[in-house]
Amino acid sequence: MTEEERGLEVTQQQGAWAVRMWWPEGPITGGPQRITIEKAEGASPRDVARGISTTVLRRLDLSAAVDSVKDLAPLAQQTFEELAQSFTASGEAAGLLLANEGVSERYLVMLAATYKAMSDTGFPAPIPRLAQLIDRRPETVKDHLKKARRDGYLSTLAGKAGGELTDKAMAVMEAMAEAPPQQ
Repeated sequence: MTEEERGLEVTQQQGAWAVRMWWPEGPITGGPQRITIEKAEGASPRDVARGISTTVLRRLDLSAAVDSVKDLAPLAQQTFEELAQSFTASGEAAGLLLANEGVSERYLVMLAATYKAMSDTGFPAPIPRLAQLIDRRPETVKDHLKKARRDGYLSTLAGKAGGELTDKAMAVMEAMAEAPPQQ
């Protein structure tokens, strides 16, 4: 089994169809990344001949599937909690930089890096959570992220949360690692 194939699968039967939903290894942060629909064992040939209807799709219970896969993967959920703690520490560090330096280069990079990590893992509502961590309004966080993009620290992903840290941002992070902030 390849790295890409490892994960968890939940199956629901909808009429003549077996619906398999698959999640990769790691934190379960939302719905499945792959859904496969095949005729169920013992399905009536007549029902199969009609094909998959919109009714079959509407009856999918994604909520129940997510709950089932979370029950199957408590370690993945523990990992997600560890990620949440890491995001909290990183967000609080950004808040300290903001308090001590204002909207500095180091603050923007720390904010962008935290936002990127949260978005990459599917963390729910990263901007409101970041706003809590730095004790600012969500609109302020959005403005700061826009500034991070304009200043060349974070790329844009059209229509999606997140982005990529640029080489410029990575250089700032390396400098921060070499000389930690003074308190």
